[in-house]
Amino acid sequence: MDEIQVVDFLFQLAVILFSTKMIGILMRKLGLPQVLGFIIAGLLIGPAIWEIFFDLNANSLFPIHESSYLKAFAEVGVIFVMFTAGLETNLKDIKETGVVSLIIAACGVILPLAAGFGIAAAFLPEGSWHEWIFVGVIMTATSVGITVEVLRELGKLQTRVGTVVLSAAIIDDVLGIIVLAVVLNIAGGGNLDSPVLNFINPNGNIVISILWILAFFVFAVGAGIGFSKLFKYIEKKAPHTRRIPILSISLCLLYAFIAEKVFGVADITGAYIAGLVLSTNHASAQYVDRRVNISSYLLFGPIFFASIGIKISLVTLTLDTLWFALAFTAVAIATKIIGCGASARLLGFNNKDSLRVGVGMIARGEVALIVTEKGIAGGLLGAEYRIIVVFLVLIASLLAPILLKLLYKKDDTPLPPPTVPEPEEGHVE
Repeated sequence: MDEIQVVDFLFQLAVILFSTKMIGILMRKLGLPQVLGFIIAGLLIGPAIWEIFFDLNANSLFPIHESSYLKAFAEVGVIFVMFTAGLETNLKDIKETGVVSLIIAACGVILPLAAGFGIAAAFLPEGSWHEWIFVGVIMTATSVGITVEVLRELGKLQTRVGTVVLSAAIIDDVLGIIVLAVVLNIAGGGNLDSPVLNFINPNGNIVISILWILAFFVFAVGAGIGFSKLFKYIEKKAPHTRRIPILSISLCLLYAFIAEKVFGVADITGAYIAGLVLSTNHASAQYVDRRVNISSYLLFGPIFFASIGIKISLVTLTLDTLWFALAFTAVAIATKIIGCGASARLLGFNNKDSLRVGVGMIARGEVALIVTEKGIAGGLLGAEYRIIVVFLVLIASLLAPILLKLLYKKDDTPLPPPTVPEPEEGHVE
């Protein structure tokens, strides 16, 4: 695709930021995640709709096409999103719910993974097992943001159900990212840019690939312990100074680089683990999260999610793809409810609370979209199937709050909602 001029990209950047913000606000007023608004904005300003009516080319200023500039901004955006996800992970909460959350999360990964493999094999018979299992990996991701907001509104966030859903969703994403790293590495999608892995494993031996992935996690945790102590020392000597978020972002980018270039693991895995490392120092993590969110929320994040919409083509949408999207969405939602709900019932939850746990895990969002983009870039899924994940995110995001409110509607013992006012959108202390 021909490159656009920098000055043209500045104009396109302005259009992207304005459209994502406006449609994002509309989504919030409708009770839906802003991420959906960002993707819809990308659809509206990209070639997806316009190419149906006009003969477009890569030099067109409108609709907006993906360029190397947009791709670079989007890549930084996805790294920042995963970094902040790691920062916001509270390992203490996970420890408190312990085995219960781990079992529920594991069932919420295993069942969708297996079902996704099966449905991909049915709809993509010409594909490889790498492609089939990757469809299952996409299904494993959970976006707990919508569920948290609904439970908070109902005054149920601090209940046993709320705590377990929150912790299980976090563990769910960690497991999903690990599975993604393994699949990308084994399939060759993760090690093409890793000179080190290509040198020690030129023939793509599966055992060596898995051992090298384990080596990455050993390195990440070992180095992370040292970095955690370093940041605690810096926080003690110079609390809440600008050097902390700057050094934190440096650590994030370093982890992302080492993950992909040395170990052949997706850079988003490195960014997420960097966030986990810093989350152990809770005070610094909150401070860094607020600062990083300024760049992520205002610029890089919206560009990444808008780029997903920009890359979607409706011209290539076939009836088979549409049926695949419907089946994919139905199975992805059903397997979360069954896997997480049934395991909760076996762990002692009553029928209604078990169903609440299952429904609380059906929402999909950022992680599913990020995993999809990484898989497409690694050759594990055709770009024309990007739309099936967008479809899942849309339907699941609509269903989760509706079903949760219905399940709590006849609850005779509601807890009062929190009285502490929520910070305004984009507010930074």
